Amino acid sequence: MAKKLAGKMKLQVPAGQANPSPPVGPALGQRGINIMEFCKAFNAKTQDMEPGAPCPTVITYYQDKSFDMDIKTPPASYYLKKAAKLKSGSKTPGRDSIATVSAKQLREIAEAKWKDLNANDVEAAMKIIAGSARSMGIEVK
Repeated sequence: MAKKLAGKMKLQVPAGQANPSPPVGPALGQRGINIMEFCKAFNAKTQDMEPGAPCPTVITYYQDKSFDMDIKTPPASYYLKKAAKLKSGSKTPGRDSIATVSAKQLREIAEAKWKDLNANDVEAAMKIIAGSARSMGIEVK
């Protein structure tokens, strides 16, 4: 018999750095999920990723207190800021261009994010990432 679904939740946790302190601990604890079990499983799954990269995670938890997690790739903005060596995007995107990224860097980001994007090929994924760059005030050369 299938497990009875209790709910889903989304968290953004740094890769390899899940610990029981806020915001992870309280969010999991109030839903009855074993916090240490989640932290160990999450850190094990993200050990091959860049440490500290923000990982959007969808946690499906069941009435028997078990859970499944789906770890997505870091946001496009994280990759774009890293490629352009920025701390944050433009305060006035569309008017001010604060940095540039090359088409080659755009392709690398699109290939890294492709499985989480709604795109049929890498060129379509590149257009999605270029749109994110534009909304951050980053110009694509």
